[in-house]
Amino acid sequence: MQGPAARRANAVAEPELAPERMLAVLKEHGVRCVLVGGFAAVIYGSPYLTTDVDVVPEWSKENLERLSVALKAMHARVWMASEPAGVPFEHDAASLGNVEIWNLVTDHGRLDLTFMPSGTAGYEDLARDAMHLTILGVDVDVASLADVIRSKEAAGREKDRVVLPVLRRILDEGQDGR
Repeated sequence: MQGPAARRANAVAEPELAPERMLAVLKEHGVRCVLVGGFAAVIYGSPYLTTDVDVVPEWSKENLERLSVALKAMHARVWMASEPAGVPFEHDAASLGNVEIWNLVTDHGRLDLTFMPSGTAGYEDLARDAMHLTILGVDVDVASLADVIRSKEAAGREKDRVVLPVLRRILDEGQDGR
């Protein structure tokens, strides 16, 4: 029987975050999504680093089918703190759409899928004011800074409360946050 220390010693580290590769795979598979969360905040100038990429996929059957194929191409696994390398899982459009939040780890780092981020009505709500940007060589829709702030305020997590004053200042300074 192995205790927690032995399991940690045998643990495999999760892959290094390579957001450009992850976003490129989603784009190559035609996945419609909006980038949100900490990585979106970094794009707008937040100095707080993030360990994952958060996206809000469009919730249509066709898009979820493309998303499932993209996740298989990235060897997506369910991420858990106790299993940083992830746990394999089978998925298709229906199973992906039946869960509101997926915390995954892929060949390119951690990827969180959330269909209804706090304080928003999901993809259509965020896509309306999203900015179409080229990030690390990949075209991507990024939630407006105002929407990133709205979601972080609604989530109310400590890590969001820490970054909110900086994001509000960036928005007030008018750095394309709409």
